[in-house]
Amino acid sequence: MRGKEEPRTSPLVPGTVLETIARYDWESVVCGCGRSAGHVEGTLWDAAEGHPAAYHALEGHVFARSRLWPPAPAACAVLMAVWSAGPPRLATREALLWTLLALLNSEDDGNPYEAGLYGQCAAHVRAGLPLLRGGLAGRPGSVSAAYAEGIVDLIALCA
Repeated sequence: MRGKEEPRTSPLVPGTVLETIARYDWESVVCGCGRSAGHVEGTLWDAAEGHPAAYHALEGHVFARSRLWPPAPAACAVLMAVWSAGPPRLATREALLWTLLALLNSEDDGNPYEAGLYGQCAAHVRAGLPLLRGGLAGRPGSVSAAYAEGIVDLIALCA
């Protein structure tokens, strides 16, 4: 849980997303850059407010190439909360779906008896899968639809 500071608010961020961000102690998690993941929280805020570049800025902190870093499951939970709150505008939607696809394109770091970072991320995405399948990713043939189809295909491989 977060410290005793006042929780951040934004009229652009739905309450469910606020709650998801606040659920995690970002400072106690080691980021992919080697520092605490406290700065990842700020990047997720920017992403939740609809800034497409913020999603891409997660690379190197939450994931890098095919590797996940410790903040990945919490970040994935926030991304799915953003998606569940309602598909964002086109550029933001594409960036969000690209980030989810990048997370799911990482190698599985768990073993058959426990969920590693990958398994935790996949569980968050799997919980929101009906919304991805429900046509909310965009019209057929669009970039958003292609990303959503890739996500659905990768989740099916994990099942």
